[in-house]
Amino acid sequence: MSRRGWLMFIALGVIWGVPYLLIKVAVRDIDPVLVVIGRTLIGGLLLLPLALHRQVLMPVLRRWRALLLYTVVEISGPWFFLGHAETKLNSSTSGLLLAVVPIVATIILVSSRSERFDLRRAIGLAIGLAGVALLVGLDIHVDDLLSVGFVMLTAIGYAFGPIIIARKLSDLPPLGVVTVSLLFAAVLYAPLAPWLWPTTVAADSALSVLALAVICTAVAFLVFFALIAEVGPARSTVVTYLNPAVAIVLGIAVLGEPFTVGMAIGFPLVIIGSILATARSRGAGALSNPTGESPVTVIAASPGRGSGDAPQRVRRPTT
Repeated sequence: MSRRGWLMFIALGVIWGVPYLLIKVAVRDIDPVLVVIGRTLIGGLLLLPLALHRQVLMPVLRRWRALLLYTVVEISGPWFFLGHAETKLNSSTSGLLLAVVPIVATIILVSSRSERFDLRRAIGLAIGLAGVALLVGLDIHVDDLLSVGFVMLTAIGYAFGPIIIARKLSDLPPLGVVTVSLLFAAVLYAPLAPWLWPTTVAADSALSVLALAVICTAVAFLVFFALIAEVGPARSTVVTYLNPAVAIVLGIAVLGEPFTVGMAIGFPLVIIGSILATARSRGAGALSNPTGESPVTVIAASPGRGSGDAPQRVRRPTT
């Protein structure tokens, strides 16, 4: 990998590990719905001029029903549930719990008979779920179990979203899909904004929403597409395993969150389980629906293609 490729790889691993910290700060003063509106509206508007310049919006809008379903499942629902969860849970705990997304995706694919269930996958699922059980059992208070449920709903959304992309939207330009889905999400929640608007907002909360929109959404997608062009879709997916680690480090270093026994034991088990559960079977073709927030599928233009050409499907982390 070139130096440019490594720089983008590290940058993206950090960028997509930061949202957990920013959400935790933002929801101190701002309702989670408003956080979603701010992130999606600003992010979508920043990407809109580029999408218009590349003329990638009309093909996407013609498929608006499937895109609306994808928006609800992948963005509107998960970001709402994650914001509410982080009003109770530590940011590092939320990031670690969402490392289970590939495991959830594997369960969905195996249940729908899109993937085979072999011994390796069974072992991976068992290890990953054991890691989650240890984290919850050792670190989570009974009063916070509802928030854990919200994170699991987020994980389910992140796992189903890529399936919709793979089956309904995979031939569309990625920049158009991202831009329109962000703006759809903002419009869906916009009617609630007047009822939830806070009387005062601390500067750090407002700046967190702005950073979520600009850095973790608009800039992150542009860096991700550039990384795909530089190193290819297969290598780029490895970045997804950095995100939970970044979330844990930032939660401890910036917010003073504790490093717990549950994290020490649960984190490596979840990552190992995810790798085993999502690895290709020997001799098998590519996953029919490569998924996961660690990792979640988006469509990304393959190297050498124009933005309007048919994209390849690759996995990316989403928060």
